[in-house]
Amino acid sequence: MSWNDTVIAEFRANHGEVTTGGFGRALVLLHSVGAKSGVERVNPVLGRRSGDGWVVAASFAGAPSHPAWYHNLVAHPDTTIETADQGTVPVTASELTGPDYDREWAGFVGQSQTFAEYQKKAGDRKIPLVRLRRRG
Repeated sequence: MSWNDTVIAEFRANHGEVTTGGFGRALVLLHSVGAKSGVERVNPVLGRRSGDGWVVAASFAGAPSHPAWYHNLVAHPDTTIETADQGTVPVTASELTGPDYDREWAGFVGQSQTFAEYQKKAGDRKIPLVRLRRRG
């Protein structure tokens, strides 16, 4: 079982509480449809509540490229997330820019300095932030 599979199973078994990695209730399970394959995937990501939705960072642990789920959301922005408090939520993804990006990025770094380390590691790649707003 992969690390992601372990976290997903723990999230679902414990109603969103994940002790693996010390995440607690800070994760959402992000569903996305493959941009090329059309296959649905599920990824655990840190989901920060913000206004009328959530914001996730496509950090990929500071890798030089964006994670596959980011490309999937660009291709198919209408998707779902699983949350600890609200269950399965239909959402639409949109990338943040400008002052919205700056404010939300400061929130990620304030929550965990690991995000600042990821940005240093990513070099010239600016880590995208994606807002997930409830649909319907």
